[in-house]
Amino acid sequence: MAWNSSNTILLGLYARIMYQVTVANSFIQQASGVNFSGQDKVNLSNYIAEARFLRAFDYYEMMDLFGNSPFVTDKDPIGTIPSYITRDKLFAYVQSELRSLDSTNALVPAKQNEYARADQASVWALLARMYLNADVYLGAGNDHYTEAITYATKVINAGYTLHPVYQDLFLADNNLNNPEQILSIAYDGANTQNYGGTTFIINASIGGSMVPAHYGVPGGGWAGNRVTSNIPNLFPAGNADKRGLFYTNGQSEAIADIGTFTNGYAVTKWQNLTSTGAVPAGASTFCNTDFPLFRLGEQYLIYAEAVLRGGTGGSQAQALTYVNALLERAYGNTSGDYGSLTLQNILDERAKELYWECFRRTDLIRYGLFTSGNYLWPWKGGVLSGTGVDDHYNLFPLPATDLNTNPNLKQNPGY
Repeated sequence: MAWNSSNTILLGLYARIMYQVTVANSFIQQASGVNFSGQDKVNLSNYIAEARFLRAFDYYEMMDLFGNSPFVTDKDPIGTIPSYITRDKLFAYVQSELRSLDSTNALVPAKQNEYARADQASVWALLARMYLNADVYLGAGNDHYTEAITYATKVINAGYTLHPVYQDLFLADNNLNNPEQILSIAYDGANTQNYGGTTFIINASIGGSMVPAHYGVPGGGWAGNRVTSNIPNLFPAGNADKRGLFYTNGQSEAIADIGTFTNGYAVTKWQNLTSTGAVPAGASTFCNTDFPLFRLGEQYLIYAEAVLRGGTGGSQAQALTYVNALLERAYGNTSGDYGSLTLQNILDERAKELYWECFRRTDLIRYGLFTSGNYLWPWKGGVLSGTGVDDHYNLFPLPATDLNTNPNLKQNPGY
């Protein structure tokens, strides 16, 4: 936690998000000028709505990660230098776009679109996620927990069900017969090859004595990412909770040297194998495993936390039922069930259910723990035992390269 505005990884993150905004804007501009009739007109209208949703998702990510952002839409002439938008106004824009898509039924109804294309439930899922974090985005006292309950409930009632086997959600055939996925990023090791996405997640988590072929990437294994002890230590001893998917043979739990792969447990949650253990045909390094942007398990946890934080329209009893449903899948029985819930329970269950799905940073910020000295993990703040850092690290900096190019932008405080 010592990054600055010249960090290459953050530049890549920022540039990819804004590139996707640019692509969405360009598509909407061009498609809006096409005059179709009949079913072609309906299809094109759906495509435009999906592009608007994807652009809203990208701006949501800018709001979550960077706070303030460059801002440009399809209404701006091509070549326009983006303006600067503050976090609260970006929240209002994303909310307006999503609510408009919902109220006008612009998207295909829930569960009715092609796989990996956005539908109405995708809009509800993103609204629920955004409303859960509204206090962070808008400032204390501006919570939207009731709205989080409303939209999580819409998703839950749309007909999704939990997949019976947790790890199958993260395998190479997770696109098949998966009742839990709401919207996924589809990857295909033969036809959509790139070194990001699940190819990165899977290859970067294989090293040490691990055999890459055992995880479906016989030509891969990059010996990079591991998990700090905080996450494995949340799981009970043994294998009672089947979500605890870690490789420990030859690995130390402690990370004395970040550059040594055998320091820290490896994560085997993501694999390029099918649910039957088969390696996809032609597998080498690139992966077929899709990434779930939204799935039902998250919506259960959003509902539960929003209820506990005081949102109306839900109930403590229903929240408990949803959380225990996740535990009953994890344990295969009711032995891990809660009798009642606390906010700490919810944070711990989010860690166990959603680890390595890109939620932990946002969750810790919402709980006031990301920069705080009240919650530490190994190497937090560059110290082996962990240390608190300044609160400005709750936001990433706008890259210096974009600040130098666009005079409209303002750097985030502290950078």
